[in-house]
Amino acid sequence: MLDVGCGDGSVLRDLLRYGARPENLEGVDLLQERIEKARELSPNIRFSEADASALPCADASFDVALGFTLFSSILDGETRRRVANEILRVLRPGGLVLLYDFWLNPRNRDVRPLGRRQVHVLFAGCALDWRRVTLAPPLTRFLAPRSWLVCYLLEKLPFLRTHYLVAIRKGGP
Repeated sequence: MLDVGCGDGSVLRDLLRYGARPENLEGVDLLQERIEKARELSPNIRFSEADASALPCADASFDVALGFTLFSSILDGETRRRVANEILRVLRPGGLVLLYDFWLNPRNRDVRPLGRRQVHVLFAGCALDWRRVTLAPPLTRFLAPRSWLVCYLLEKLPFLRTHYLVAIRKGGP
């Protein structure tokens, strides 16, 4: 598994807790300080400082690639395209890309929401399975200290879910 934009490696550490073997996990991030922190926290996982538009990985070397809030952090459309192509390049035929990102974020100018149409364009020729998830974080931050039940119930309303989880299955070679 490759975590693209792994930050400090927290998602990969979660996978260890779920039973993944460290030798099957790898993370890449653009920022040196994040990679240094990841290596400090998880010396048993391989981490590389790298630009996701030029991954330092062999073709078809991973079964699963993760991109958690990766594409919304890439503001340039052409760079997004190159990153998607690189992820598909390092993924084996039949491999899976798991994206967790948001489609709505009106306040943060440092990120750009990633719409459904753009994901279809970036991963053309792949099978996509979508789920809208995650109650709007500002709403959750306000309500959770008061009532988790209210958060749970509001999350049932699709228009209040600001993120999606999409499983992308790569086709043949």
